[in-house]
Amino acid sequence: MRAHIVWDWNGTLFDDIEVVVEASNAAFAAIQLAPLTVQQYREQYQVPVIGFYEQVMGRTPTAEEWVVMDARFHRHYEALRDGCRLTEGAAEALAGWSGSQSLLSMYTHADLVPLVRRLGVERHFIRVDGRAASSGVSGKAEHLVRHLAAIQAEGVDPSRTVLIGDVVDDALAAAHVGAHAVLFSGGSHARSELERVGVPVADTLAEAVGYAQDLVKS
Repeated sequence: MRAHIVWDWNGTLFDDIEVVVEASNAAFAAIQLAPLTVQQYREQYQVPVIGFYEQVMGRTPTAEEWVVMDARFHRHYEALRDGCRLTEGAAEALAGWSGSQSLLSMYTHADLVPLVRRLGVERHFIRVDGRAASSGVSGKAEHLVRHLAAIQAEGVDPSRTVLIGDVVDDALAAAHVGAHAVLFSGGSHARSELERVGVPVADTLAEAVGYAQDLVKS
């Protein structure tokens, strides 16, 4: 079985953290909540997103609030998204990996695929999967199970697979399927939060790939 990387998209390969924070603040403003700085966002962010909203609000949002906030977030994110680019070093990290690679994101699949294609990195992946269900109510583990099952015929073995992402939930999802994880400090979580999980934390994508190589050495 060859070594494999499952990449996360938002906050990992795609440098959109400032836009995500702007869109989140637009969602908060819809129900009269104060805005967060990028640092405050990174210190409080959780997956699933509803847990993050609960953290910021100090309570569970009502069904009506959730609908309003979710719609406001996506409207602002879509308006600003095209100003974002790949994370520094992403193209080199993808080109330099000698094993297979795939992409698994909690971003909507119908929006993810054309974006990955437009940015010129689709060719690196044997499979690209985005989210099909409602946003913000589940973590990545169940999606990773389905993703790996779909590429098993490509010679992908969880024990030789590394998930590279930017949030604690990525490491939890990897552990759920018996894969490795490397967390990138440039995304949605503060480094101090990532370090609590006990997996390698990288400050660049080149460093993340280096850790991945060490984890799957036979």
